[in-house]
Amino acid sequence: MQIEKMLERLTSLETRFEELTRLLADPDVVQDYEKITEYAKERAELEDKVKLYREYQQVLEELDAAREMVKEENDPDMREMAYEEVSTLEGRQEELEVALQKLLVPKDPRDEKNVIMELRAGAGGDEAGLFAAELFRLYTRYAEQQGGWKTEIVSENRTGIGGFKEVIFMIIGKGAYSRLKYESGVHRVQRVPVTESSGRIHTSTVTVAVLPEVDEVEVHIDPKDLDITTYGSSGPGGQHMQKNDTAVRMVHKPTGMVVTCESERSLTQNKLRALSVLRARLFEIEQQRRISELEEARRSQVGTGERSEKIRTYNFPQNRVTDHRVGMTSYNLPGIMEGNLDEFIQALTLDDQTRRLTALAQE
Repeated sequence: MQIEKMLERLTSLETRFEELTRLLADPDVVQDYEKITEYAKERAELEDKVKLYREYQQVLEELDAAREMVKEENDPDMREMAYEEVSTLEGRQEELEVALQKLLVPKDPRDEKNVIMELRAGAGGDEAGLFAAELFRLYTRYAEQQGGWKTEIVSENRTGIGGFKEVIFMIIGKGAYSRLKYESGVHRVQRVPVTESSGRIHTSTVTVAVLPEVDEVEVHIDPKDLDITTYGSSGPGGQHMQKNDTAVRMVHKPTGMVVTCESERSLTQNKLRALSVLRARLFEIEQQRRISELEEARRSQVGTGERSEKIRTYNFPQNRVTDHRVGMTSYNLPGIMEGNLDEFIQALTLDDQTRRLTALAQE
């Protein structure tokens, strides 16, 4: 982003910040709870940008003064000190410009949302199903490490040897989508399967979809468009689950989309969970349609699961995990499988910010 454009935006934001500060002190506005809430939220979102911008302005003023001293000072020692001050302030100016540009990159409004994750075994048969179960454990462990995040299974379709053909689950925690959205795509595993007697290395895949939870006001679903059937749950819960029709199968007639949920103990809870998944899927389809009319939304996010499509490879014989989008490799595969994803998430976040900064610079 050109510095001139950046400063124009920051000046505009500072003006708005000062206006909001005045409005929040206005006796007439104080009486309106909705306006107070709206203005306070907007001001809070601007505060960090304005604070940094004001520091930047202060640095520029001090830099001008130091440069003037270099020109006018006759004492060699004092001039040398002024030179050092100029050098220090120029370094700080560059740091602040980079920081301000990052702050001006628009935030994804969905970043603070809970997420719905869908893992499906792709190419590789039983081995793909086993790896899907290991990825599910990886994300569960990651959620546990965040402190206060919870994982709840929505639906599952298990294989006979402890794997998953499909598992859909929610991760509930502030900022979950901002951290996990980069996990969408095809995950490839290379190893000798436990089911393989000859010791040959196989390549299998699991597709991962990460959807932000969507509020009811964001996606309205007409009850007339739903075909809902109930059945006895086969999941945990003992006799209560077996005797009552608590599980839900929900069909969205306009799209043919099917969602099942049997994780909760009550029919109402399962309906709410299924609706949450359906809303998230419909929202994602609309988002993807806006981005590209060429690909169907679900397919564009996770691909087909073919071995050649991949965002990340987990190579067990070499103890290596490689993210192909940023060219990053870790030789701590056991740690990654225990949920230690932060090094990849940080690299992917930085790459995303860099791309968006480049796009802003071209505006």
